[in-house]
Amino acid sequence: MNTSIVTHPNSLFPPFKFLQTPKFTPKPKPISSIHPHFQPFFHPHFTSTNPPFFTTKIPAMNAGNSAQLPTRGKNDNDNDNDGLVIEASLTKTLSPALTLYHGLHALKDALHEFKLNLPDSSSGFVRFQVAVPPTASAVSWFCCQPESSGVFPQFYMPKQSENLKNESASTSKARGVFGIGAAVCLRQSSSNSDKWDTFRRYLLVESLNVTAYGFFGINYDAKSSIMKRDTASFYFIIPQIELNEYESFCMLAGTLVWGGTTETNLKQALLSYERSLFQAVDHIPPMPDVIGTNLIEFATKSFNIVKDDGLEMIFMEAPTLGASDNAAALEEMGSASSSCEFCVRLSPEIALSRNMFDQIGMTSSTLQACANINALWAFLIVEECSRLGLTYFCVAPGSRSSPLAVAASTHPRITCIACYDERSLAFHALGYARGSQKPAVVITTSGTAVSNLYPAVVEASQDFVPLLLLTADRPSELHEAGANQAIDQVNHFGSYVRFFFNLPPPTDHITARMVLTTVDSAVYWATCTPYGPVHLNCGFREPLDNSPRNWDRSVLDKLDSWIPSTQPFTKYINSLNYTYPTNFGLTTEIEKVIQNCERGLLVVGAIHTEDEMWAALVLARHLSWPIVADILSGLRLRKLLTSSREYCENFVFIDHFDHLLLGDAAMTWAKVDVIIQIGSRITSKRISQFLEHCFPCTYIMVDKHPCRHDPSHIVTHRIQSTISQFSACLMEGTPPRLNSRWISLLKAVDSVVAWALSFKICSEYSLTEPYVAHALSEVLVPETALFIGNSMAIRDADMYSQGLVSFDGSTHQFGIPCQWIQIVGNRGASGIDGLLSTATGFAAGCKKRIMCVLGDVSFLHDTNGLAILSSRICRKPITVIVINNRGGGIFSFLPIAENTDTQIMEKYFYVNHNISISKLCDAHGVKHLLAETKLELQNALLKSQQADVDYLIEVSSSIDSNTELHSVLRKYASRAASHAFTAVSRFSTPSALKDFFYKIEKLEYWLYGVHLSAPPTTVSSKRDSASYLRQGFILALTLDDGSSGFGEIATLEIHREDLLDVEEQLRFLVHILKGATISCHLPLFGESFSTWIWRVIGVPPSSIFPTVRCGLEMAVLNGLAARQNRSLIDVLCPQSDQANVMRQQPASVDICALVDSEGPPQEVAKVAFELVEEGFRALKVKVGRRDDPREDAEVVQEIRNKIGADVELRVDANRKWTYEKAIEFGSLVKDCGLQYIEEPVEHEGDIVKFCEVTGLPVALDETIDNIQTNIPDSMAEFTHPGIVALVVKPSVVGGFENASAIAAWARIKGKLAVISSTFETSIGLSSYVQLAHYLDMRSAETSQIFNTERENSVAHGLGTYSWLEEDVTVDSLPIYRQPHNQHLGASITDADRLLRNFKMNPKALIKSYSDVCVSAYQLDVKVGRFSYSINVLEVGDNDNSNVLIFLHGFLGTGQDWIPIMKALSGSAKCISIDLPGHGRSKIQPCDGGSRIGEPSLSIEAVAEVLSQLLEKIVPGKVILVGYSMGARIALYMALRCSTKVDGAVVISGSPGLPDESGRKIRAAKDDSRARSLITFGLVPFLDTWYCGDLWKSFREHPSFKNIVVNRSEHGDIHGLAKALTELSIGRQPSLWKDLRDCKTRLRFIVGEKDEKFKKINQRICNEMGEAVDYDAVEVPGCGHAVHLENPLAVVALIRKFLMKTR
Repeated sequence: MNTSIVTHPNSLFPPFKFLQTPKFTPKPKPISSIHPHFQPFFHPHFTSTNPPFFTTKIPAMNAGNSAQLPTRGKNDNDNDNDGLVIEASLTKTLSPALTLYHGLHALKDALHEFKLNLPDSSSGFVRFQVAVPPTASAVSWFCCQPESSGVFPQFYMPKQSENLKNESASTSKARGVFGIGAAVCLRQSSSNSDKWDTFRRYLLVESLNVTAYGFFGINYDAKSSIMKRDTASFYFIIPQIELNEYESFCMLAGTLVWGGTTETNLKQALLSYERSLFQAVDHIPPMPDVIGTNLIEFATKSFNIVKDDGLEMIFMEAPTLGASDNAAALEEMGSASSSCEFCVRLSPEIALSRNMFDQIGMTSSTLQACANINALWAFLIVEECSRLGLTYFCVAPGSRSSPLAVAASTHPRITCIACYDERSLAFHALGYARGSQKPAVVITTSGTAVSNLYPAVVEASQDFVPLLLLTADRPSELHEAGANQAIDQVNHFGSYVRFFFNLPPPTDHITARMVLTTVDSAVYWATCTPYGPVHLNCGFREPLDNSPRNWDRSVLDKLDSWIPSTQPFTKYINSLNYTYPTNFGLTTEIEKVIQNCERGLLVVGAIHTEDEMWAALVLARHLSWPIVADILSGLRLRKLLTSSREYCENFVFIDHFDHLLLGDAAMTWAKVDVIIQIGSRITSKRISQFLEHCFPCTYIMVDKHPCRHDPSHIVTHRIQSTISQFSACLMEGTPPRLNSRWISLLKAVDSVVAWALSFKICSEYSLTEPYVAHALSEVLVPETALFIGNSMAIRDADMYSQGLVSFDGSTHQFGIPCQWIQIVGNRGASGIDGLLSTATGFAAGCKKRIMCVLGDVSFLHDTNGLAILSSRICRKPITVIVINNRGGGIFSFLPIAENTDTQIMEKYFYVNHNISISKLCDAHGVKHLLAETKLELQNALLKSQQADVDYLIEVSSSIDSNTELHSVLRKYASRAASHAFTAVSRFSTPSALKDFFYKIEKLEYWLYGVHLSAPPTTVSSKRDSASYLRQGFILALTLDDGSSGFGEIATLEIHREDLLDVEEQLRFLVHILKGATISCHLPLFGESFSTWIWRVIGVPPSSIFPTVRCGLEMAVLNGLAARQNRSLIDVLCPQSDQANVMRQQPASVDICALVDSEGPPQEVAKVAFELVEEGFRALKVKVGRRDDPREDAEVVQEIRNKIGADVELRVDANRKWTYEKAIEFGSLVKDCGLQYIEEPVEHEGDIVKFCEVTGLPVALDETIDNIQTNIPDSMAEFTHPGIVALVVKPSVVGGFENASAIAAWARIKGKLAVISSTFETSIGLSSYVQLAHYLDMRSAETSQIFNTERENSVAHGLGTYSWLEEDVTVDSLPIYRQPHNQHLGASITDADRLLRNFKMNPKALIKSYSDVCVSAYQLDVKVGRFSYSINVLEVGDNDNSNVLIFLHGFLGTGQDWIPIMKALSGSAKCISIDLPGHGRSKIQPCDGGSRIGEPSLSIEAVAEVLSQLLEKIVPGKVILVGYSMGARIALYMALRCSTKVDGAVVISGSPGLPDESGRKIRAAKDDSRARSLITFGLVPFLDTWYCGDLWKSFREHPSFKNIVVNRSEHGDIHGLAKALTELSIGRQPSLWKDLRDCKTRLRFIVGEKDEKFKKINQRICNEMGEAVDYDAVEVPGCGHAVHLENPLAVVALIRKFLMKTR
């Protein structure tokens, strides 16, 4: 067999130079000594030559390989828990690694760090894990292990047995596991079957993702190296080094175990672990792009592995395996996950395999049996392709190609697919090669069949996709002789193929070796950079069938070694294609440029492999530059896997950069000085133009092919390498410095543009093409991929897809922040032919579920692709979305469409058609769904994704409406970008980041009371006007420079909150916001305030009362204005924006007067007339107060007669009428010229019907009061043209941001947005005046942009000012006739002046509040022989009538409750304590004597301590509030110490475990955790503790990181460990039976996302007796840590419980 070592075929291109020597370069060495790279961090005594674990050596085994579990007594660490001990453990998740090599390097570094701080423990279980790229091949790594290995066991196991026809483990994409070494070996036989608990010690460890692998029914003795069958036995291991393949990443883990019930000490375990790691490092597989197949067959033959078809390999999560006793576990193993495919080497002598060999091997007789020389050559070609990994053949019917077709279809490892259309077939092969990253083989007959391959060949060549074309041909004597189907096929594809060879017709005069080397050479050229198609033209003479013809067997001479082998004849070895870096480096020039750049931009073009997408994410995280990701990069659509906090700290994706560039200032502000582009072409023309605009600048292009992709000719540095190689070099150096202000600006503008686009798209209630692109982000998951068509499909996806969508995945455990969605398309030549066929091939190649989005013309170009689609061979289902706008819609966006006759466009460009797509589907047996609405599309997508069949979803659209919507979206985006750039950029100087963020020095509030001239019109009952006192709060926010902003909070009956509710939240905010920051981005609205509330205040935005949020936003906005010495309107709408509309928009706001209709019609009409005489241009009359609507109608008629027709007249029924009464009223006032009637009916479902029946215009008011999120969806049913206005009360809808969003929806739908006050004082009114003016300017600007008729300025509903007899300000807001129109209104200047010069009217002030101090003191309690010194925190009223005692959870302290305590301090005395073992509480012997025995921290002992403590603190009863562990204590005391407890609020608490076995396991687990805490320290313990599923929601909290840091400050970890053990729920008595007899009032609180405790709460409700006074509440939007995740909800629940308990 010939073997050649070749250089790169493109040697004329300079290689990628790496100038730095890698830190860790493994070199193969005999496994006889410690690896030289590990020696520097070995302790000297670890190099002992003594046998590490056993007294008897095992021949050819790594004796130190596993922690064996022999029969022996209890370990010293064992406790009295019925013999069950769980080992102390530590799991350390490392940052995702760039490659498998870097992952091993990370394991090495983690081990080194571990050895610098070795734990002082005789036993332990340590696991390091790191995520590595998805194509780190487990099977390849197994096959790379040396035959003479000294480390055992070794195994490879596919986790799924769904390998499709004839695909071996090495060539299929089945996810598998490779393991080497055994950290723990679990052996049980009939002779030692009573040792199950010794196994459970390691199975139940508190470590993530630990899996046990092994066999049931075998008895393997490692010492004697003997294995035999025994149904009562099993053999399991937990590997030392493990590579576990998942769908979109691989997990590399190292597990180290010592001591316990094993005979290994830490020194021996480390030596064993290092040996396994050393071998794994020295024998890592090559890069995945190196062609090599049949590895498993080659390896198994080298390893002398024996097939055993009677075994199945079991794999189970270790905790699942250890959760039962011995007998149950054996039964569980029988039904565990298993694989019928595996290879295992237990020792040099014992190796097993099942289903890993070819079932049919090739022998010399196989070749000898070929009927003729044609059949022989065809067989050799197909067999060599198979050995090279080319197992997918696309066969077009034809006579001349018969030998090739027969050879392929009869080969056991070849999958064949056929199609009558060579063009579709070639594109299908192209798609397969895209998906699998290896060539598909195309077989065609001669003649024009070959020419039909041309479009796919061009696409493959342009986009570097490997293909092997086997075209049959007539022999030379039939050319130029008029023979049928004979054309010149030599070099038929010209320069579009990387390699061409014209094989002579088969003859026995040419050795068969020529055929093999030709195939090897062709495949090598197809699969080396630059990838592409290759062409073998295969001439055949007759016979073309298997007719016997003699041939000379000597052509097979010297193939004796090749025939029985599974390897190709010639193996091409590229020395650069290995996983670990070679000796290259970046040039000093490039390093310096990157490190010193001020504004760096990372552009991610099209990426074709998941490893490169992985590398791009790692690089993006390292650089922290703004990222512009193309739709084909895989990073444009992302799924959030970790908390948004972690994501935002690491990535800066600018998803809407294309639309951002529409802003007027974009080209200046976004200009960069260094561009790094990784990947290939980018789709957006606008981005390409921007990059050219930035020139001259440093432009670094990184791609592995040598071709020039630089249409603008601006690339200054061209680096030929993979993204992984480039990233590895770049990450060796210092991270570049960042221009944080510039990055912050881009992020802010991008968020505004994203919100504007999403809001507009979702506000279009018809099904649109941009909506299809927008919705894809929600539907796609990481296990699926998207094939996107050319023309408008890819452009819409690039522009309108959502960038980041949350995803409920479990990969947060591996530190992966987000997951890409693989997206591909044919962008080499960007044609619209063959797209459906390419998509089906891509599905077959990538082995994923595929969604394909095409335009109708693209679909019609490839209807023969339906034949391939319906064949459904070797792939998962496909959902095809065809956007049918009846023609070529993209031409409507070209300049020619503006200046060309419509008929010409329709006939020669749009090519309008009426072809029935459904009938085409029916003809091919493909399921068809039609979607004409958003709901139909959503249902169709759901149905298709849940089914196991292909679906084609036809989306109905139209060219004209699509063109118009795209134009509108561009204008919206342009306006949003320009406004955001202007608003943000003017706040600061170009170099000062601090000017973006301002620190809050303090927050305080004042309770005021002012008299009104009459009760508000919202009051349901009549009151004496002289006695009506309007109360509310003024919120004063002071920034660090002394500037202040004021907001007003005033509740009415229409609000769901009262003053007490409000004050609790204000007290909370006063505490939380001290020292917090506000950003100048907040006035951009969109979701700016909501994001700030979550990230800074740390509460769900929906948990803040609408009035409180309104007042807070008002104070913040006014504070920003004061800081910048600007008016509020200047903050909301910058001067440059105002200049565009100020000529038409006066700097004042007209006011609508408010008229109460009580009284005779003539008197009410007189009042109305007087208001008109004062200057009001609009009146609103309150109706619905009378029983008879005819009386209200009479009042309205009288008013209209009195004031004339020119005055705007509105009426407001406040939902007082039934539908019938409203209709009656409407019929009577239809001629009164009403501008609108607000809320005429009591049920909002009747509003539209009222409009249609009466024809009267309607305004919404109460209907929108509760709409604070998802406004487009919430307002979908109110688009009726009869609904003409929305009355927006900021204090009811939740502030300025929500009011602005509702107004934006109104503008989109052509409706009025009327700002309405709720009887606020001049502070609120002045702010509303400027908000109203801002919204009026936005409306005027919209009219300008879209050239629509502009409505007259709106008279806003601020007439409540006339109710004020006094004000909170010394000088009230002036309301007078405005000079420009003589209408009564408010001047923007006056409103600004009042806010700037605000002085509190002392007569209106009732009380003020800034903050309260927390008292801290120690109290000593004696229990038994010990004194418990308890740290106590106290705040609130000194009155002991209402006392709340707060008990924290494990790891917490009393400080956890401070925000909640301060919020409740106005209602009760609030006391929190540090429970024993936590915080500053201490335990010591009484009287300073010697410690005799140990103090108890059992729940009984702690309850006794607390009982005595409460006697000292308060004389009477208290209400206990406990969380988690504190909740269990509170419940225990409520049930068994009720003499002191008046009630208990149990937050995420449990009455205990009801069954003994559960308590046993839980107690053992908590003991294990306690030992882990002592052994490994508090910080590693916290990492492991908070990785559990219970904390998933808590990890999302923005304060999570700070909270964990505070947890790490506990000084007494021994006290924590003792509390964890003795307060374990496994040791506390079960309280379930006590619940029925409870005499104390209870409230159980649980988080909506806490599935575990929701079930416990449900069971509690089922167990409670009817006489028990209790309730159970589920708090929305949070998980287990309810009091930290949604504290305001907890505050409200505690206070209401307190009020009921009184």
